[in-house]
Amino acid sequence: MKERETFGSRLGFLLISAGCAIGLGNVWRFPYIVGQYGGAAFVLIYLFFLLVMGLPIMVMEFAVGRASRKSVICSFQELEPKGSKWHIYGWFGMIGNYMLMMFYTTVAGWLIVYFIRMARGDFSGLDSAGVAGQFASLTADVKTQTIFMAIVVLLGMAVCVRGLKDGVEKVNKIMMLCLLCILVVLAVRSVTLPGAKEGLEFYLKPNFDNLIYDAEGNFRLGEAIYAAMGQAFFSLSLGMGCLCTYASYFSKETNLTKTAFSVGIIDTFVAILAGFIIFPAAFSVGIQPDSGPSLIFITLPNVFQQAFGGVPILAYIFSVMFYALLAMAALTSTISLHEVVTAYLHEEFNLSRGKAARLVTGGCIFLGIFCSLSLGVTKGFTIFGLGMFDLFDFVTAKIMLPLGGLCISLFTGWYLDKKIVWSEITNNGSIEIPVYKLIIFILKYIAPIAITLIFINELGFIKL
Repeated sequence: MKERETFGSRLGFLLISAGCAIGLGNVWRFPYIVGQYGGAAFVLIYLFFLLVMGLPIMVMEFAVGRASRKSVICSFQELEPKGSKWHIYGWFGMIGNYMLMMFYTTVAGWLIVYFIRMARGDFSGLDSAGVAGQFASLTADVKTQTIFMAIVVLLGMAVCVRGLKDGVEKVNKIMMLCLLCILVVLAVRSVTLPGAKEGLEFYLKPNFDNLIYDAEGNFRLGEAIYAAMGQAFFSLSLGMGCLCTYASYFSKETNLTKTAFSVGIIDTFVAILAGFIIFPAAFSVGIQPDSGPSLIFITLPNVFQQAFGGVPILAYIFSVMFYALLAMAALTSTISLHEVVTAYLHEEFNLSRGKAARLVTGGCIFLGIFCSLSLGVTKGFTIFGLGMFDLFDFVTAKIMLPLGGLCISLFTGWYLDKKIVWSEITNNGSIEIPVYKLIIFILKYIAPIAITLIFINELGFIKL
């Protein structure tokens, strides 16, 4: 049997694992939700849930991948107790990856278009209506959307075909380091803008009244706690099989607990830095930031134009750097998702990497066309009241992710041989993990209950 590839360096597997977790949600959801629920007060609750729930599940997803040395579907087939059906979860993870790839390739295509338009100066001098018109024209442009969505998928294929070390690891390492550098530069520039102090206070000063009560004075502490729990879980992209697949490339010397902790730190660092970019800049021009696609494609271009209106060259540089950052974040996530499906086809059906990657690419472009056009020419076509773009987002974020996390916690907490769990977490006893029993307790009891609450709340069955 051919020996499985491993990462070429510790930095490589650390950055690629972080690249799986870091996505557009770090930029368009985390800063907004932090500001909405009390700034620093909310961050403290978020960090608590990140530590007690998110990181233990990440460690176990790493453990399943490395113990099996296989991609997500095959890993559960390899490790599940005889006669059980846990491998079915692997199919959910694979389908979820593919659907999430549709979403990411669409948005990444938009970001590349915005980067090009920013670089050519198309946004220079535009008012709010003009900026909104740019996005409206893009989502209505069939040809442009399809071309750039396909470009993103083909870029992912080109990387995955080259293999783990020479392709996925090398490219992700370069893009992640560039992403982190650009983040720091933009954050430093944003906090030095005139009027940035007000935005920093809104973002960093604990506001317990805002945490406990909404604008109408209604009690909402439970809602805020729930939001922090959900953000901690979703921000790490748990339960989709990405981390499981990449952990299958880890060497036996890799410290899984330390790696998970490092990934959590990088993920949170990126999310918090995004807030340092967005809030000071928005408050400096008196604009309240919102969330979702409108933040990235309508609100922030307008913020940049106004914040640096007196110095056009600064508006140009700041905008181009920001959209280069976002495009790289979307591309690292796309490559990670592409590799998960490519690795499965490569292993399970003994296909060459090139053929497996081409099959993934063809299907992704075909389905991505429907997703990328759902906000424009096919806007009236809906399934369960949702367009394809919103449907893929809803199914992956509100159904696949919670179910995946629940399956990981139940499988590793209750069904996976504890000798395997202990061996993977402690590297066969060579690493002392003082909180080992606490991790197992969290996986057995706390995480399943918490994730179940996330799931039923996301579907609207209850509201905390």
